[in-house]
Amino acid sequence: MRIRLWTAATAIGALVGGGAHAAMTVFGGGMAQACSQAAIVGKSDLGSIQLCDYALDSEVLQTRDRAGTYINRGVMKLRRRAYEQARADFNIAIAIAPTIGEGWINRGAVFVGERRYRDGLSDLSKGIELGVKEPEKAYYNRALAEEGLDDEKAAYLDYQQAVTLKPGWAPPQQELLRFTVTRR
Repeated sequence: MRIRLWTAATAIGALVGGGAHAAMTVFGGGMAQACSQAAIVGKSDLGSIQLCDYALDSEVLQTRDRAGTYINRGVMKLRRRAYEQARADFNIAIAIAPTIGEGWINRGAVFVGERRYRDGLSDLSKGIELGVKEPEKAYYNRALAEEGLDDEKAAYLDYQQAVTLKPGWAPPQQELLRFTVTRR
């Protein structure tokens, strides 16, 4: 099977604007939970980020919830394309709880947004290995990294996996339209 990309267009805009970020649910009430809900519904305004700041500064959080709050704040910063700040939050989350796949997936998304595809591919693969709540986003972002590294076959297969995991999700379906597959 030969897979060929028939356009040079890049999908990076879909990454940062299309919502391929993995927020985490944090329970227990308070500002950490409000931060979580803001991230989950797609907010990235300064007020929502401040909810996360206050939670991290003033609430007593279990390890997983503290890491999740850093991830959620990082997701909001990633949406704002504040890559360095987002990466710093994901680095802290990974240091606190290295087995939470969302930290790796989102740091990988930062690297892809910065066109550091090899770094992104590594983190995205690690996050997939650890397991995440929304694996379709991980496969989608990994496909973006693979395209950036000119590995069209791997990108095609990961876009396909994203569609398999979430059939109604438009971004990977749209990306697949750019490929042609020929059999040998």
